[in-house]
Amino acid sequence: MSIAILIGVHDGVVLAADSASTLSLSPPPGVIIPSGTPLVGNVYDNANKIFNIVKGLPIGCITFGSGNIGNASIGTLVKDLRQKLTKTTKNDPAKEMGFDPTNYTMEGIAGIMAKFFDAECSSLDPRAKSNTNIGFLLGGYSKPGNLGESWSIEIAQGVVQTPKPLRKPEESGINWGGQSESIQRMLFGFSPNIFAVLAQVTQPTQDPAEVETNLAPLLLSRLRAPLVFAPMPIQDAIDLARFLVHTAIMFARFLPGPNTVGGPIEVAAITKHESFKWISRKHYYDQPLNKEPVHVVIDKQHED
Repeated sequence: MSIAILIGVHDGVVLAADSASTLSLSPPPGVIIPSGTPLVGNVYDNANKIFNIVKGLPIGCITFGSGNIGNASIGTLVKDLRQKLTKTTKNDPAKEMGFDPTNYTMEGIAGIMAKFFDAECSSLDPRAKSNTNIGFLLGGYSKPGNLGESWSIEIAQGVVQTPKPLRKPEESGINWGGQSESIQRMLFGFSPNIFAVLAQVTQPTQDPAEVETNLAPLLLSRLRAPLVFAPMPIQDAIDLARFLVHTAIMFARFLPGPNTVGGPIEVAAITKHESFKWISRKHYYDQPLNKEPVHVVIDKQHED
């Protein structure tokens, strides 16, 4: 599992995620597993979940849910998409995909992503397709555009859903995906399981969906914690996003079972003028060995 947080304010969009990735394993031949026992293999703490979809442009996304489509990881596939959107060859794939880096919309980017992953899912066999459930939270700026936008794409059992806007650009808010019970408890004031519990104790027993329809608006109006406001500075949005991911990690740590949310916390901020910037990021290589080339401009008037 994982936790993915997107916060939108007028100053920009913040993306934050943990790094845990759970691998479920089938039992080896000859090994009998009791019925109902969850088949959880290893939990790895170095998965990449936040991506700058086009380097140099204010467009980013977080992924949660299944970590792969077929044999390819979501990280590799997002980078494959990035490569297609940044090619500048004679037969330009970016133009074939309907992408112009000087004139695009976030709705168009969401549509391109949905089409790309739909093609990837279409090649899966039925069993693999039914087990492919992935979510994406997209944040960024249209060009031209003055306010950050937030979108979501869901892949349910290998079927890519139509991208949806999470809110109007002028509105602020928090969105999340993955193992987020701790986040909902803190922000909404109740567990997402409360409606099933209440349905069981009513006489006669009710449908949990009906209980949720009747009670959710009342509970939210009385218990919701207002933590995000449109004028919030981007640094405060960054601090809040990091706090929410850390809370989810600690919540999972002390629950019985494997730590399915954990590892290093990664955070990125997307603003109109600074574009996509990493705030905290893990590296699997030594940075001194992978420095970007630096162009130095010497001021002749102050040269020794």
